Amino acid sequence: MGTPYEKDVVAWAREQAALLRAGKLAAIDIEHIAEEIEAVGRSEQREFASRMSILLAHLLKWQCQPERRGSSWTNTIRTQRQSIGRRLRRTLSLRPMLDDEEWIAEMWDDASEKAANEMRVAIPELPLLCPWPMTRVLSADFLPD
Repeated sequence: MGTPYEKDVVAWAREQAALLRAGKLAAIDIEHIAEEIEAVGRSEQREFASRMSILLAHLLKWQCQPERRGSSWTNTIRTQRQSIGRRLRRTLSLRPMLDDEEWIAEMWDDASEKAANEMRVAIPELPLLCPWPMTRVLSADFLPD
């Protein structure tokens, strides 16, 4: 076998890809390949969750601090929506998360914490649950009053 997975994952990955392409299936590191494939899925989910949390935090700040609204917040909201839209188009399996109430609650908790820290307010002053449906959150023309 070539480079051990634990020693250099990048070199290991190149070697495993070459073995797969060469059809040398008996030589591949099945267990670690399976782990890496699962890790890719988790990474996509984390990225999606991070972008949703940032978007929700900025929408919450937009609603709670109208005097601070500006192009920076508008740009962040637009950028996050565009990135989320691309992810949803490329990775259809992420879409059901937008209907998962537990997942939405987790994103809202993260967003509330971010927004509270940035606005310097206590979390209890913010809505306990996301007040907007996800279709509105992702709508290009939605900004809360």
